[in-house]
Amino acid sequence: MNEGKIVVGIDAGTSKIATIIARVDETAVNVLGVSEVKSSGIKRGQIVDIEEAVNSINVSLEGAERMAGYSAAHVVVSIGGAHIESLNSKGVVAVSAPQGEISENDLTRVIDAAKAVSLPSSREIIHVLPRTYTVDGQEGIKDPIGMSGIRLEVDTHIVSANSTAIRNLEKALTEVGVDIDGVVYNGYASSLSVLSDTEKELGVVLVDIGAGTTDISIYVDGSVAYSSVLAIGSRHITNDLAIGIRISLESAEKIKLFLSSPPRSVRVTEEGEELWQKTSDEVDLSTLHLPEEVSKVSRKTLIDGIIRPRLNEIFTFVGLEIKKSGFGGQTPSGLVITGGGARTIGAVDSGKRTLAMPVRLGLPTNIKGIIDEIQDPSFATAVGLCVYGATLEPSSGLPFGISAPRIPNLKVNKIVSKVINLIKSFIP
Repeated sequence: MNEGKIVVGIDAGTSKIATIIARVDETAVNVLGVSEVKSSGIKRGQIVDIEEAVNSINVSLEGAERMAGYSAAHVVVSIGGAHIESLNSKGVVAVSAPQGEISENDLTRVIDAAKAVSLPSSREIIHVLPRTYTVDGQEGIKDPIGMSGIRLEVDTHIVSANSTAIRNLEKALTEVGVDIDGVVYNGYASSLSVLSDTEKELGVVLVDIGAGTTDISIYVDGSVAYSSVLAIGSRHITNDLAIGIRISLESAEKIKLFLSSPPRSVRVTEEGEELWQKTSDEVDLSTLHLPEEVSKVSRKTLIDGIIRPRLNEIFTFVGLEIKKSGFGGQTPSGLVITGGGARTIGAVDSGKRTLAMPVRLGLPTNIKGIIDEIQDPSFATAVGLCVYGATLEPSSGLPFGISAPRIPNLKVNKIVSKVINLIKSFIP
């Protein structure tokens, strides 16, 4: 990572578009601007109406730009949806140097060899994540550059997405007027901001509960080993509440957030379990001023009767995915839940009971600057996008893939970028 690179991350979700503009260095993500708007034109992680999606993204991006005092030309964007699939692949090459010292070129070649997997024409690879390298039979090497050897192997994790979903996302952002530096799978982006190195090394399951989908990333030995998406999310809980107490979806969402947000009359045991104080079973909703004029509802009905069964169902599906992955016994760090749905009342408790493993709430870490808004699980993906964006090679800002010359002590690329932005501002 170069020092103080400014990155723009856009998390285009089912319920909200979150944009973060941050200066990222080796130690932390320094947030300069943040904006969150209600999402439209996106369902279950996929764009269903480009015009509406463009409007939502535009409003969110402009809000973050105003706060940061920075005009975005390049962004890193998230992608989700049930079309996301993953597989593990191996690549093998002979080391090119006669003296047998492994170079950057050898790494590129071996990863290209691992990428040569058979995929349908409707799918596109978005990530090739190296897990471990093997040099002349010696396994478990994390970085083989400079080592001596004849045969280099790599074990990679490949994440692929539907080509149409990627094209629609690219088209929407082109209409907004920005270039895409990277498209990142939601679950991977979230893991970059909420998981510790120790958890990744031991083995951990990250569950990002969004509104329309739930993203799963399983880490084993410090790298991603399995990724998948469930077509179920926290909006299903809202739907259940709306049907259960016969109110609108907007009112049901308000009740869900009211129950899930502090201050709550809760005691926490030494094991970290939440216990409701048995003061009153009735919840006073008069402060929400709902159009249906619902003022009092039974807490037991809402939490035990409606919310908990749906949470149990989500975690049951997560359990099936863990079993399907084959890495179930290799995740002693347990489960880390993040995303907007992780704030739902009883989510941690439900995960513990359903999966019989340790569960914690995942908040974005190593952040500074304007952090009051984003110290929340719902911003995990957006912060992770900034972390990912800082590792990418800087792009030139010139159209058609032309790169500006790199002349020492002369900021040619910045000048060219400003000229292009000026020309763009005159185009209707």
